[in-house]
Amino acid sequence: MTHLNWIALSTLTRREVMRFFRIWTQTLLPSPVSMVLYFVIFGGLIGPRIGVIDGYRYIEYIAPGLIMMAVINNAYANVVASFFGTKFQRNIEEMYVSPMSSWVIMLGFMIGGVARGCLVGLIVTCVALFFTKLHVHNMAVIFFSVLLTAMLFSLAGLINAIFSKKFDDISIIPTFVLTPLTYLGGVFYSMHMLSPFWQKLSHLNPILYMVNAFRYGMLGVSDVPVEISLIFIGACCVILYFWTWYLLEEGTAMKS
Repeated sequence: MTHLNWIALSTLTRREVMRFFRIWTQTLLPSPVSMVLYFVIFGGLIGPRIGVIDGYRYIEYIAPGLIMMAVINNAYANVVASFFGTKFQRNIEEMYVSPMSSWVIMLGFMIGGVARGCLVGLIVTCVALFFTKLHVHNMAVIFFSVLLTAMLFSLAGLINAIFSKKFDDISIIPTFVLTPLTYLGGVFYSMHMLSPFWQKLSHLNPILYMVNAFRYGMLGVSDVPVEISLIFIGACCVILYFWTWYLLEEGTAMKS
């Protein structure tokens, strides 16, 4: 990395991180509040009626899924909102005419998304400690599953923003795609509770692998082999990385 690219990357990263700290009531606060409601309603009120899943109380079982859900939503939301704002304010032209490389622009936004996703995940983890006991089965799996998932959805948010032409476009994917996939990704239940047909269909949901990899890291239980989950998430990251780089290199963000 040249000295010029390093300065550009550190500047863009600092701008992205300071952006979500500056509006923390919109970026950092909503997820912990939502998680408190989830823990009270699903964990405290409904959980005792459901009983035990894979040897753990229901509130212990859903805690990893809720933490991962916060990471996914915040990593995605940070990048899609920030990059589309850059396009809307016509700052993207300034980036393109500057000596910044496409991969520097991509990494700057991605690191901002990863930082917010991981920070909110940490805050939600602290909130969860008020409601249940958290376990650590494999710290390496926890680290890589969170990091790779945050990277994946940061890149997905960037792609969404590149193709978006108006503000409505940046809410379509989160509302009609991301939210249903998250709720059907095994956050609140084990895949083994479903019928054989829905079990097979669930394997098409990428979030299932992320939630189960993180759950394995915390509880040591998973509906799918953790090796397959991590390889799948890593492969998706590589595909989205090169796709995003191609779109930026082609100037698709300028055209859309």
